[in-house]
Amino acid sequence: MSESKLKIIPLGGIDEIGKNITAIECDGDMIVIDCGSTFPKEDMLGIDLVIPDISYLEANKDKLRGYVFTHGHEDHIGATPYVLSKVPAPVFGSRMTLALINNKLKEHRVSGIELVTVEPRQSVQLGCFSVQFIRVNHSIAGAYCLAITSPAGTIVHTGDFKIDYTPSEGHVTDLSTLAAVGERGVLALMCESTNVERPGHTMSERKVAQTFADQIGSARGRVIIAMFASNVNRVQQVCNCALQYGRKVCFIGRSMINVSTVAMELGLLEIPRDSVLQMDDLPNYRDEQVLVITTGSQGEPMSGLTRMAFSEHRKIQIKSSDKIILSSSPIPGNEIYVSRVINQLYRCGAEVIYDAMADVHASGHAFQEELKLMHTLIKPQYFIPVHGEYRMLWQHAELAESLGTPRENIILPENGQVIEMNKDSLVLSGIVPTGAILVDGLGIGDVGNVVLRDRKLLSQDGLIIVALAFDRTNSELVSGPDVISRGFVYVRENEDIIEGIRDVVRNIIKSYDRIEGNDWPSIKNRIKDELRRFIYQKIKRNPMILPVIVDLG
Repeated sequence: MSESKLKIIPLGGIDEIGKNITAIECDGDMIVIDCGSTFPKEDMLGIDLVIPDISYLEANKDKLRGYVFTHGHEDHIGATPYVLSKVPAPVFGSRMTLALINNKLKEHRVSGIELVTVEPRQSVQLGCFSVQFIRVNHSIAGAYCLAITSPAGTIVHTGDFKIDYTPSEGHVTDLSTLAAVGERGVLALMCESTNVERPGHTMSERKVAQTFADQIGSARGRVIIAMFASNVNRVQQVCNCALQYGRKVCFIGRSMINVSTVAMELGLLEIPRDSVLQMDDLPNYRDEQVLVITTGSQGEPMSGLTRMAFSEHRKIQIKSSDKIILSSSPIPGNEIYVSRVINQLYRCGAEVIYDAMADVHASGHAFQEELKLMHTLIKPQYFIPVHGEYRMLWQHAELAESLGTPRENIILPENGQVIEMNKDSLVLSGIVPTGAILVDGLGIGDVGNVVLRDRKLLSQDGLIIVALAFDRTNSELVSGPDVISRGFVYVRENEDIIEGIRDVVRNIIKSYDRIEGNDWPSIKNRIKDELRRFIYQKIKRNPMILPVIVDLG
C-alpha cells in the first residue's frame, strides 16, 4: 500500500462556485470527477460560459480511463461537450445525469462517447481504480457520492449533498454504505463546503411541498413558479399540487422544457400528458386553471420569468391577479439580478413570494450538522475541503479540526495544485496549468484579457473611428478626416468636439513634409495619443480610438 502514491489535482471548483473538475491519478491511471462550467463574471462582457482549462488532461489523455459524475447540475456537467470532444473517454453516472449529458453532446454534435449508467451502490473498475457510487440527497435526481479505492488507499468525494430524512422522492442518503466505507478505512475525504457557514440542518423538501400546497391552494389567478430546471423532485411537487387544485401545467424556458421532457421519458417526472399544456394552449384556459413552471429564479436576462416581468415574452404578460413564486435562493453574485426582477414583478402589480417571505426553497447543500455527520461516518486520515470560496474552505477546515482531524492532515487546495498522498505522507508536489476558458458563441478560448479589456473600454467610454484618405504622390489629404462616434457622444449635439478632433488630425498630417508608406504605423499611434489627450482635456473621457487611413500613393 505505502509504495503507491495517489495524486489529487483540482482543475476547477476551488475558491469559486462552479467549474468543478478534479483529476485523480495512481500507478499510471487517471480518472476525472465531474466536468462543470460556471457563470461569467460581471466584467466578462459578452461571454456566454466559462469552462475549465483542460490542457493537463490533453497532455495526459493516454492515462485517462473515464469520467465519473456526481450529478447533473451545470456546475458539474456544463463543460462536457467541450471537454469530451477534445479528450474522449467513457462516462459513468446516474440515468438522469447521463440523459442531461447526452442532450448536451447531441446539441454540440459530439459523437462516439460511451455513456455507462451506474445504479446506487454499484462499483466500476477503471484501471487501478474501483469507484463505488453511493446515493445522496441533493436538489436533483440521481446524485452520487463517490468512494474511490486505489492501491494507495480509498478517497471519498461527496459531490454536492444534503441529508434529508424526509425527501420528496422517498430515497434518503445511503448512510449505511457511507458508514461501511468509513469502517474499512478512508485515506482522504473531499467534501463540499457550500453551506459550511450555516449552522444546523437544511430544511426538508417536504416542508417546501407543504408551502407550495398552501400558496397554490390560496391563489385566485395564474400561478407562475420559477425554479432551477434540474430540480426534478421539486418540479414533481409543484405538478402534484397543480393536479390537486385542478390546474394544468405549462413548462416555459428552453432548459425547463428540455429537462422536464427527459425526466418524463425516464419516469423520474410523473404527470399525465393531458395535464401538460403548450404555450399556445394557454388562452383556451381560465387563469385559475393554469400553473406555469419557468426558468429565471436567478434573474437571468434571457430567462422566461425575466422576459415576462419586462413585457418581452411573446406569449405571457404579467397580470395583477398573478401569484409569482421564486423557488430558489440567489447564487452568490446574482443577488442584484434577482432583486431587479422581483422589483419589476411588483411594478406589474403581481403578488410575489420568495425565500425571504416563505419556505419556498430548501438548499441542496449540507449545513454544519450534516457536514459533521459525514466527517464522523467517513473518519478520514486526511481532509481536503472542496466546492466553495476560500472563506468556506477555511471554515470547513476548522470544522474538520474540531472533529479530531489534525491540522497537519488538512490541505486547503488551490486549482492546479498536485496533492500527493499515501498512508505515510501528505504533500504538495507541484502545480499544473489551470484557469478559465471563455466561451463566446461558437468561439472557445479566442476571447482573452486583451479582448475583454477592449470590451470593457467600449462599454465605458465608447469608440471613435477617424477615417481619412491621403495621396502620397501629391502629399495631399484627399478626404476626411471623418469622425464616427459609437457610444462616445451624440455627434449633432457635440460639433465643437468633433471639429476639434478633425483639427488635431489635420495638424498631425500637415506636420509631415513627406510621408512614406512605412510612416503610417507611427502616424496612427501619434493620432491616438494626441486625440486621447485632447478628448480627456475637453470631456474627461477615454474612448477607444481607431484611426483608419486609406493610402492612395
